[in-house]
Amino acid sequence: MTDMIDNSKKYKELREKYPNFIYDSYKIEEDNENIYITFKFEIEGLTTFNPTLTIKKKNYIKEPIINNNIVKNLVFNIGLVELISYWKSTFSKNVIIKAGHINEDQIKWFKKLYYLGLGELRYTNNIEISEDELMNIKSIGEELNIENDLKNINEAEYTNFIIPVGGGKDSNVTLEVLPTDTSKDYCLIINPKEVTLACAKAAGFENDNIIEIKRTIDPNLIDLVKQGYINGHTPFSAMVSFTTYLLGYLTHRKYICLSNESSANESNVVGENINHQYSKSYEYEEDFKYYSSTYLKIPTFYFSFLRPLNELQIAKLFAKQKKYHQIFKSCNVGSRKEPWHWCCSCPKCLFVYIILSPFLYKADLIDIFKKDLYEDETLLETFKGLTGHSDWKPFECVGTFEEINFAVSKTIVNLEGQELPYLLKYYKENYGLYDLSEDITKRYNKENNLPKELDKILKGAIFND
Repeated sequence: MTDMIDNSKKYKELREKYPNFIYDSYKIEEDNENIYITFKFEIEGLTTFNPTLTIKKKNYIKEPIINNNIVKNLVFNIGLVELISYWKSTFSKNVIIKAGHINEDQIKWFKKLYYLGLGELRYTNNIEISEDELMNIKSIGEELNIENDLKNINEAEYTNFIIPVGGGKDSNVTLEVLPTDTSKDYCLIINPKEVTLACAKAAGFENDNIIEIKRTIDPNLIDLVKQGYINGHTPFSAMVSFTTYLLGYLTHRKYICLSNESSANESNVVGENINHQYSKSYEYEEDFKYYSSTYLKIPTFYFSFLRPLNELQIAKLFAKQKKYHQIFKSCNVGSRKEPWHWCCSCPKCLFVYIILSPFLYKADLIDIFKKDLYEDETLLETFKGLTGHSDWKPFECVGTFEEINFAVSKTIVNLEGQELPYLLKYYKENYGLYDLSEDITKRYNKENNLPKELDKILKGAIFND
């Protein structure tokens, strides 16, 4: 089960001791090889932070970097997302924005993102606070005028796709189903690893069409974590949305195609709106659509290509994409060291094993994971959590209870007449079989932002199977 820490008193003490968090500034620099972005944050009376983004320069940069107010505005907004990773250490009452200006509507927008994006952190630290009480945002910086630079944009020049690649099955499905042109489209990878680069190259993308961004965490934050300051999950996918939007402008790409599915909308805690994947949800996608069109204003459209699908449908498509089976990785525990590997003991590993099991033979699964996870008795409590037979759902990017129970039951049916492995036997004896009368791999969620031509392509992949 997820580790729970009672910081209900501690966070209040920290708010009183360190009431002011300051977004002081951002800096944009470049040389022949890279674009360098540095943010300056401060917890007044405690420490400062200087996290960075480094964007490798290749032939795709089409806009000037320095003295460009559109770039400044996009970078300033990236900082507004990045700051939450540092603010959470003390839950300071006041957030003072000196680096630029945001209006009341923007303040409301970001407070919602911060509040819901920190839902898991609040829950695991036993922090009870309302959205209104979370922080008081004071914007005292100068407003940036982007209107003159916007006049120089030629919307007709904006074409093709940027596809963020994370190394898991979802982005690989997007790479295969989306009608990509590997000479004109771009993969985008934040903190590239051997696995993510290999996935992009397996899809046919060469080095010049892979956007590489290095994001660093300030070591002072790591020190605070070691000292016992507040820590937990932050909305990384929101960081992805704003960062990819900057690259949409710099490369003149029309579409940023995420790989978030409909399953990302489900809460992790029964009866509460706490979602580990909030910034992957359709609600956030809609919110970002509003924010980007109102305040960023470039002709780049951010959406999730896989939004109409559930995890089971994605797994079914991925099961056929064998060239990725020995490359892809989704395990967060195993990602912390190179080479990235399946730890085979965390909820994410078990979930991926389960969701693929109706569509792959046991030998194929063992070839990927190097063991039969259904035979691992130590995974029973995790298995109960994933299938909804516990009062918690793992705080991981995993499918819905319906999808997981369907996958488990479908696998049991597929193995009829054979001896069941431990977890499947336990499931059948204690819970019976889930209702399989509806084939949920034939659903199509209408809550999506797919352009019509891409909607048709995705439907073809699902319904012409």
